[in-house]
Amino acid sequence: MDWKPDRKSKTPIYKQLAIFIENGIADGTFPPDKPLPSERGLAKELGINRSTIIAAYDELESNGLINRNRGSGTTVSKDIWGITKKRIPSWNRYIEAGSFLPNLPVTQRIHKEMAEHKLINLASGELSQDLFPLTSLREITSNRSFIGSLGYDHPQGNAILRDTLTKHVKQYREIETDPSSILVTSGAQQALHLVVQCLLKPGDSVAIENPSYHYNLPVFKSAGIKPYFLKVDNDGINPEEITALYKKHRIKMIFLSPIFQNPTGTLLDLDKRKKVLEISSEYGIPLVEDDPYSLTSFSGEKMKTLKSLDHNGNVLYISSLTKIVASGLRIGWIIGPRAVIERLSDAKQQVDFGHASYSQWVANDFLESCDFTSHIKGLAKQLESRRNQIVVSLQSFLKEEVEFTIPNGGIHIWCRIKKAVNEIQLLEESIKRGVIFVPGSTMGSEKGFVRFTFSRENEGNIHEGIKRFADALLSVK
Repeated sequence: MDWKPDRKSKTPIYKQLAIFIENGIADGTFPPDKPLPSERGLAKELGINRSTIIAAYDELESNGLINRNRGSGTTVSKDIWGITKKRIPSWNRYIEAGSFLPNLPVTQRIHKEMAEHKLINLASGELSQDLFPLTSLREITSNRSFIGSLGYDHPQGNAILRDTLTKHVKQYREIETDPSSILVTSGAQQALHLVVQCLLKPGDSVAIENPSYHYNLPVFKSAGIKPYFLKVDNDGINPEEITALYKKHRIKMIFLSPIFQNPTGTLLDLDKRKKVLEISSEYGIPLVEDDPYSLTSFSGEKMKTLKSLDHNGNVLYISSLTKIVASGLRIGWIIGPRAVIERLSDAKQQVDFGHASYSQWVANDFLESCDFTSHIKGLAKQLESRRNQIVVSLQSFLKEEVEFTIPNGGIHIWCRIKKAVNEIQLLEESIKRGVIFVPGSTMGSEKGFVRFTFSRENEGNIHEGIKRFADALLSVK
């Protein structure tokens, strides 16, 4: 076949090939009812991956231009004008045309590997099963009567749960609010999506931390939002950079995780937190505080969230039970001005008609029980033990190869690899050895970093996982 892919083109190679064959069918180069090369043969001839040929043939088949028959190969359709043939939609075109963008390919690969293969998991940002309060949750579901409604609940979430959350955030996070200022969501990520989709518009500029979990989310690009970066050092961001970004780009919103930030584990200094609030008030810039980890402080110190210091209503506060109780409960919340909460609630109702009653009931009963406090204390101790283990393992196997700051809470440790390395190759070599992690480029603009999460595996697996990673790093040139 007289065709070569243009690897500099923004058009995917499979689509380039499909267009070439389609044009060849139209001008008679590929006559009706004549065979096309096999997928394997054409891949070898063109020097490209077979999956690319399959995608191109899928595109042509969906447009009714070719027939694929097991045993007899692929032929040009006799009825390319669709007089008698029923045609199916070109799904690949629809997939590419959608405005909701997919995860980065490397992120998709990590999720797929975690789901399909048994690996030492230093990538997943959730708790291991043995850290869930299973005994307490089973007692709630087996011994207590469900008193809620199985119909649609209040758009903002169950009233009893919101009342409990009001007491919870006051006791544990020193946040003063009331039930009408709370929206129950399906975890923190849905809360972030609602904020972006309802309160911002295409072309708006926002400030996010670099590196950060938010850096990894396609939600900003999907919504046409322009993110600008606040560099995260060992003690968090520099608040003065917010002022500089506002003056240069007129940022409309600031997204921060000031307490045990993901992925760096840093704690933004209290004076810096106050300065951030001053700047927010001076320029009228809303702050979105994402707080998954403030209750995991290894010292037992109560962390001052931005929202607890906010006296002007500048902060939208997002948190959840995902990182401290159980990810499967899917219980998160947003606290903010009533008008904002009502707007977000209206959008959520359009998507899912409100949150599931049963999981709200379980969450409410656990938050109200005396077991919650003991669970949080035990969780912090367990996480600290695993943190200590990963530090020891890093120092044992990678002392000369990596640098890191030891976190005092949360579930992540952020490491800089001292030598230049191809991180995709490093990921592949690690997977071959049975361990998985998150390459730093998925969470930040600088190369040469990795994120290890220590909440998913026990101490023995953490030690073995870092050993396997060290072996992979040694093998990568």
